Amino acid sequence: MQAFSKLSAWMMLALLAAVAAHAQEPVRSAPPKQAQSQAATQFLRAVLRADYVAAYRQLAPEVRRTVGFAQFEASARPLWKSGQKHRSAIELYKLGLRLGDGGASRLFYAFSFAADSAVKPPPVLLEVTFRDTAARTVLGFGLRPAAPAKPLRPASQAAKR
Repeated sequence: MQAFSKLSAWMMLALLAAVAAHAQEPVRSAPPKQAQSQAATQFLRAVLRADYVAAYRQLAPEVRRTVGFAQFEASARPLWKSGQKHRSAIELYKLGLRLGDGGASRLFYAFSFAADSAVKPPPVLLEVTFRDTAARTVLGFGLRPAAPAKPLRPASQAAKR
């Protein structure tokens, strides 16, 4: 019986040592989830660097199933060319919802080139769309001419109405 209790004591000590060693290991947490605006920025920066492989990986799976790499690269090239013309630094211009066919809406991020920051509105916007607020993969992208600024009416004309 005494041999059994010595064996039990050794097993208990070994178990406690294993638990203590495991407790001293650093806790590995999952990396924080990337914000949607960061995903859009990373996608555009990859396109502007002509890193089409990295950008293609950031497309939503349903987009990659229907759009081959060569077609994607051809679609992304105008953004890259625009970046060459304007320099590739970008900044977030606006975020919004665009209503589509059948009442479906898509969340979009519009970026302007930093070189155009003094021009209101900027001549061109780089747009990235997502399926919804939880999505981190890109559903669509493109260049969009900015809406022309509406001219302000002088106060004298506004008072006449």
